[in-house]
Amino acid sequence: MDKKLRKAVIAGNWKMNKTPEQTEALINGIKPLVASAECDVIVCVPFVCLDAALKAAEGSNIKVGAQNCHWAKSGAFTGEISADMLASMGVPYVITGHSERRTYFGDTDVTVKNRTRAALDAGLTVILCVGEHLEQREQGTTFEVVRAQVKIALGEVSEQELERIIIAYEPVWAIGTGKTATAAQANEVNKAIRELIGELYSKASADKTVIQYGGSMNGANAAELLAQYDVDGGLIGGASLKAAEFASIVTAASK
Repeated sequence: MDKKLRKAVIAGNWKMNKTPEQTEALINGIKPLVASAECDVIVCVPFVCLDAALKAAEGSNIKVGAQNCHWAKSGAFTGEISADMLASMGVPYVITGHSERRTYFGDTDVTVKNRTRAALDAGLTVILCVGEHLEQREQGTTFEVVRAQVKIALGEVSEQELERIIIAYEPVWAIGTGKTATAAQANEVNKAIRELIGELYSKASADKTVIQYGGSMNGANAAELLAQYDVDGGLIGGASLKAAEFASIVTAASK
């Protein structure tokens, strides 16, 4: 990445793991290992763990995020959490559009746009996930798919609001599978996303936008991925549940 233009962001997506007590313990384990990090560090925890995470991270350089939010401020949406609810707790970040939400819970490009809009309206910073399925890559439609996802999600986002958007490119075929896009594959898609932002907004905004790679990034491959010009950090799944390995990725992003 170009550290003159952008600061790396390493965010852990804990998915459906950890109780509040375990959350406190893991964050306390991570804190001393990342205290001197020269990148931003975020942990995105389950809803029931947000309060514990905020308390455990207080006074440290670790920020806390949620893994999803609803597009409505309130209403008959059993089991959902609004962006305003997150903001009222002091949660600064939220993930929208993760492939598991798209695959298992019916999220579409339009609902991802609506969730993103709601999060921005509530004052949150969004980690917006995009990525193609294996068959789409094999058919050679990766760029069309990802560009469409980004364009739709940013459809109601102003250039000023774009400063509160982090984009995470996560090829669906590499999430939780142990398969990882090569450094070159990750960079070429991230570059295409940056070029699209330049088309939609301006080159200055494109240069400032943080574009992460997610999809089985771990301590072993992080350095090579993060060395790519257009890879500005990572959205980390399984490796974020291990303090030492998560810290090693933060270290790689700090170099």
